[in-house]
This record gives sequence, structure tokens and C-alpha cells, in this order.
Amino acid sequence: MIDRSRIREIRALPAGKGKYVLYWMQSSVRSGGNMALAYALAIARTRDLPVVTCFCIDPSYPEANLRHFTFLAEGILSAGKRLSRRKIPLVLRRGDPVKEISDLARDAALVVTDRGYLSYHRRCREALARETGCPFTVVEDNAIVPVERASQKEEWSAGTFRRKIGGLVPFFLDLPADAVSVRKPPDIDGIPYRDVKTLIHSGIDSTVGPSPLFRGGEDEARRRLEIFIKDKLPIYPSRRNDPSWDVLSHLSPYLHFGNISPLECASRVLETQGQGTGEFLDQLIVRRELAINFVHYNPRYDSFQGLPSWALETLAHHARDLREYTYTARELERAATHEPYWNACQNELVITGKMHGYMRMYWAKKILEWTRSPEEAFSLALVLNNRYELDGRDPSSYAGIAWCFGKHDRPWPERPVFGKVRYMNAAGLARKFRIDGYVQQVEALIEKYGIPGRE
Repeated sequence: MIDRSRIREIRALPAGKGKYVLYWMQSSVRSGGNMALAYALAIARTRDLPVVTCFCIDPSYPEANLRHFTFLAEGILSAGKRLSRRKIPLVLRRGDPVKEISDLARDAALVVTDRGYLSYHRRCREALARETGCPFTVVEDNAIVPVERASQKEEWSAGTFRRKIGGLVPFFLDLPADAVSVRKPPDIDGIPYRDVKTLIHSGIDSTVGPSPLFRGGEDEARRRLEIFIKDKLPIYPSRRNDPSWDVLSHLSPYLHFGNISPLECASRVLETQGQGTGEFLDQLIVRRELAINFVHYNPRYDSFQGLPSWALETLAHHARDLREYTYTARELERAATHEPYWNACQNELVITGKMHGYMRMYWAKKILEWTRSPEEAFSLALVLNNRYELDGRDPSSYAGIAWCFGKHDRPWPERPVFGKVRYMNAAGLARKFRIDGYVQQVEALIEKYGIPGRE
């Protein structure tokens, strides 16, 4: 049973006389643990209709490039194979999602979609609701606690949010059982999912290539989850912030592309009841869903002006402070700074499509310190993050960058450039970690893979 608070009828009309129930797969690129799909199947059973799944590849998706589209395509292939075993077709369209999905909706009795949180997702859903002539329902399955149930306002910090969401989590951990479609689907005008890789090379930014370390898809997501539980979870609390140790789950790209449900991740970790469970779930639930809260309630989540007022004031007050070093956007993108730790962060990002979480904080703090203004720093940090990170353009990315400029944090003792925004420096890295080991690991990546785009 899917909790009613997960279900939102955007266009509430009497059910039409369509040929099928259409599931528009937008943010949950998976077959298992997919509540939107489960809801579509449940409705289809009551109406004795088949379910058809469609994904629309939008080549103009904001800031997406070949790295992101390749990972997406791998996820679509994985989901399509699994869906076919359940007698659920997955067809593809390419172009404007509103136009393409509304075309398929003409023969649908009901349209169901999953819930993404960015302004792009909201605009697509709202536009489709205006275009379609049948009922249109959104099912929230990419947050453990539905965003409005967790809080009805933008939260100040993880501390305030943790108190609200903690007691709700146990009531939202049920995963739907996988089911098959009850009826044979009709022929649908679309591109077979197996042809997805032919759709991602035309009209798409190819200046950033695929990651050599991360492949998309449900199977790969589950493999990484099991490795994390078996080999890393017990030492996660003591080593998760140390970039010289590989104890992270590496699930963020898979959560971003919807290749695995956060409920599945939480349920599997809870089954262990071992050391590290609490720390991991705090990151997966509190921190991740605080980020969702941020992008949902703050319309300026991707803008410098979305920061809290105290941060804007202190950064403005120190905007003209003398910087010991200043770098251009090109110099930063090419890791051409005086600082080997920062250069290692940027090179890891460019090569692999992922950066250690603690180092990403340091990375963004130094961009603030080394650019001409805080506004320029904020914009550049987002551009680089969204261009190279597989989990860029995600609530957690937007909240993570904003945190480095004061969001979800508190004022600290005042200092040049940063004002009252929390400061980080290289000496702190060297004191806390075997940071030279991290640099050596990145140098090994450079030797093995090279640095894309650099001669």
C-alpha cells in the first residue's frame, strides 16, 4: 500500500477511456522499488488495462552533457531489460518532454509520473498538466519522507530538520512489491529502449566524456550498495570524511539518476543493524532530504541570492577584501592553481565524474577565496560541479554548494574574504588526514586515464 501523502493528482479528471495507463519515467530510472510504477500498475489492474512506460530524452536538458547522458542511457538499458521481464514495455521519445508525452497521453486513460524536485521538473509537469486531456498523477518515491510531510517550510539547518523528520521515517519505509502488467500492451509509437545509445550523440554537448569508473543502472547500483554494506559500513563513521580511504558508498550518482530507491538503500542498511548504520542513514535521509527541502521551498536554490540573509550580508561586507590569490575560470577548470590539494580535487572531478564529499566542501571554499567576488565564486562552483559531477544538477549538489557559502550553517568568527562564513584551509586537511595519500591516488588516476580535454 502506497501512503496517500505520496500521491498528488495534478489534473484530477474522471478516468478516461484510454487504451493504457501511461507511466512517464522522469526521475526514477529503475524498475524495482518504483512507487510511481507500482501505482500505475495498481490503477491498471482495477481498470483491466496494460501499462506502458515511456522515457523522453531531452537533448536540451539544462547543463547535461555526454557524461550525464551516457550514465542515463546505461540506466535506461538496465531498467528496460528488467521491465520487459514483467511484461511492461519501455519506449523512448526524443525531444521536448511536454510535446512527446502529451502525444502519448492522447491514448492514455491516466498518466502517472515520479517526482523530481528541480524547477525543470516542475515546469515540465505543470506544462504537461495543461496539455493532457486525461488525469495526471505524481507519485513521490525519491524521498523517504514526502517533502511536505517532513516540513511545510524551508528549514534552517540539519538540526531543526532532524527533529522533524526523525519520528516520521519508520512510517515510510515500505517498498512496493514488483508486479507484472495485467494485459498485453498495444503497439506504441516510440523508439525501442535498446536503441537508447543511438539517441544520445546527436545535438548533445560531447566535450565531457563518460566516466571511466562509474556505469549506470540498477544492477550496478545494487552491486555498489552490497559492497558498501559488506566492506565499508563498519568503518564508515570513523573514516567517511578521510579522502585517503575509500569508505563512501558511491551511491550519489545512482540516487540522482533514480537507478536505486533511497528506501531500498535505507532498508538494506537497517537490516544489518551494525556499526555505521546511524551515520549512513543520517546522510541518506536527513542531509539528502534537507537538500530536497531546500530546492522545493527556495525558488532561488540555484542562485547566490538564495543564501540566508546573514551570509549575503557578511559576504557583501567582505567582497572587496584583498585576495592573496585570484584565478580565472579557465585556470580553475584546468586545475592550474598553486595548491596541490585543490588541484587534486579538480582533477578527480574531471576524470571520474565524482569527488570525495569532504573534498568537495574544501574545493568550493577555495573557489570563494580565490575569485574576485562571492557572486562569481558561487556561479563558478555550480558551473564546474554541474558540468563534471555525475550527481550535478541534483538537490544535494545545490545544497552542498550553498552550504559552502553559509546555507544550513551558522555564523563563525569573522575573517577576511569569508566574513562569518565557515573557513577551511590546507593546514586543516594535513592535520586531519593523510592528505598526501589522496593526492597520490589522484596522480595514479591521471597516469591511468589522463585528463580529458588537456593536451
